[in-house]
Amino acid sequence: MVHHHLEEQNPSSRSSIKKDVWGWVLYDCGNSAFATTVMAGFFPVFFKTYWSHETDINTSTAILGFGNSLASAFVAFTAPILGAIADKRASKKLFLAFFTYLGSLMVLLLFFVGKGEWPFAILLYAIAVVGFSGSNSFYDALLPSVAAPDRIDYISSLGYAMGYLGGGLLFALNVLMTIMPSRFGLASPEQAVRLSFVSVAVWWGFFTVLTLHWVPGEQRKKAPRSPAVLEGFRQIHSTLRKAKEFKPVLLFLIAYWFYIDGVDTIIRMAVDYGLSLGFRSTDLIIALLIVQFIGFPASLAFGKLGQRWGVRKAIFLGIYLYMGITVWGALMTRKDEFYLLAVLIGLVQGGIQALSRSYYARLIPKDRTAEFYGFYNMIGKFAAILGPALMGATGLLARRLLMPPGPTEQQRVHLALLASRCSIASILVLFIAGLLLFALAGKEKSVSVQNNLP
Repeated sequence: MVHHHLEEQNPSSRSSIKKDVWGWVLYDCGNSAFATTVMAGFFPVFFKTYWSHETDINTSTAILGFGNSLASAFVAFTAPILGAIADKRASKKLFLAFFTYLGSLMVLLLFFVGKGEWPFAILLYAIAVVGFSGSNSFYDALLPSVAAPDRIDYISSLGYAMGYLGGGLLFALNVLMTIMPSRFGLASPEQAVRLSFVSVAVWWGFFTVLTLHWVPGEQRKKAPRSPAVLEGFRQIHSTLRKAKEFKPVLLFLIAYWFYIDGVDTIIRMAVDYGLSLGFRSTDLIIALLIVQFIGFPASLAFGKLGQRWGVRKAIFLGIYLYMGITVWGALMTRKDEFYLLAVLIGLVQGGIQALSRSYYARLIPKDRTAEFYGFYNMIGKFAAILGPALMGATGLLARRLLMPPGPTEQQRVHLALLASRCSIASILVLFIAGLLLFALAGKEKSVSVQNNLP
């Protein structure tokens, strides 16, 4: 059975968005609050200054890193198995609800963690990350069930757009609460941060209710006789054994790993890099808010571009723009340039993520979306491994090669800055590799594998 062409675009005459689609996109509006307020915004700072009070600064950094790594590794290794189970049992929404409310409950409990109680804080945070990351696999897997083939790029982009809008609005409110707590009837910035965690839990949980009610349920399948976990392992084994039958999927996932590694590395390392250039933390928060609010209309625009211009061309454009962002980031010297880069990142970040998700939906079997999106999110969790390592190795090598004998203090400072610029420039390698592999993946025949898989 021949799959519809990847570049074929027949925009639907339907201009309205159905209730089930709104149910799907609003979930991104809810869970993005965790990504912005908790993961990127307040938890790292509050963990270091409040929960790890009087703990060695390097020790607290290591604890936070281990917590993130263990949670991500758990989700990466279990997502395909749980996805296979969800496909077999037609239970994507059930898994989505379980992981969502697990995560939101853990965020809510952060309110009760006292000063210096870092073991409790990191435990709750790690479980919350499991809930957030685990729910995303099943959320992504519901995309093909709510979006018609001719609108899948736009609907995927609409999800990211609502995520930027929802996460950005709540984050902006939380920032205002911490800057001027008395205006909100709060005693201190610390109390504002703790209430911000409560707001995330409520926000995330509320929008999930809409998703669970508006997205239609799956048709129940006859339950296998064997235990669910065993059935999941069998399904994964079957998929891997027949890997050659869906080579375009494998090539795309490898390409995605490289270029999304570059995207995630820039997301994670931009604040650290900005601080190394001497920018203030307030400048970085402003830049983060710029990315959120630019990302809202830009994600929608990228979705329309994918519909009308072709999804592959739009992804290529995203990779090229990120290559330019990387080069400019390595050369910038002024704060206003940092803000301009934030605008550029906001323009492309949501678009490349959304169109990658919808492009992948075209390649995978429709009856096994949870399993295949489990693989997709596993690749995503292993992203930002090569990038930071590449940056670190490049920076150390640059300092060693460029450092003269007996350097002065001024030379040390200058070379440290130069090494930082070399390290961020090294990310260009990931985008080039992703670009070449994505081009190679497009040369494979887009033949549906649905009939070739059990």
